[in-house]
Amino acid sequence: MKDPILYSFKRCPYAMRARMALKLANIKCEIREIRLNNKPDHMLKVSPKGTVPILILDNKVIDESMDIINWALNKVDVFKGNIEQDKVNLTKELVTIFDDKFKYHLDRYKYSTRYKDANLEFHRSECLEILYHLESVISNKKWCFGDKINKLDISILPFIRQFRIASPSWFDSQKQISNVQKILKNFLDSKLFKEVMHVYEVWEEESALVYFPPNNL
Repeated sequence: MKDPILYSFKRCPYAMRARMALKLANIKCEIREIRLNNKPDHMLKVSPKGTVPILILDNKVIDESMDIINWALNKVDVFKGNIEQDKVNLTKELVTIFDDKFKYHLDRYKYSTRYKDANLEFHRSECLEILYHLESVISNKKWCFGDKINKLDISILPFIRQFRIASPSWFDSQKQISNVQKILKNFLDSKLFKEVMHVYEVWEEESALVYFPPNNL
């Protein structure tokens, strides 16, 4: 089997969490970094919806980030033994909340000018309510469920990062989510984050093959 091909965009939280799963599972891919305003024809051909990440395998195309995560974990279960069964179910619930409700309000908070009649403060408040709930169920340790990274961490921290970016000083002043803030900071300081945020040149048809994870990290 040839190496999988990964279409990606560094700043996209969906692509970020897929890259983390691939990195943790040590799955080598040919990476094709794109720009969302200039999507390659081949990318649109294999996945007409035109979103990243897209993972191209010999026998199929996976174009949903959680499906890529699950595919990678089926290859190498890097989180095995890290989490109790009740936390497995909680992870599924929280990922659904972040993918649906949190992302909806995040977009309308961070990019309020793009949405007609979007109320920035309302959407920020709705995101914060979700973070209050998260604060109530996570640990006060290094990661959401303890000292070892888990599926929940890689699935939701890229979105919390985006939420903070919209107004770092405001986010950092929210004392009611101190554990969320601590875990996010640990994530941003981690080697894993730096590895998945490695800068690649934008891919073009004539580009030389480039691989993820990069060999120099």
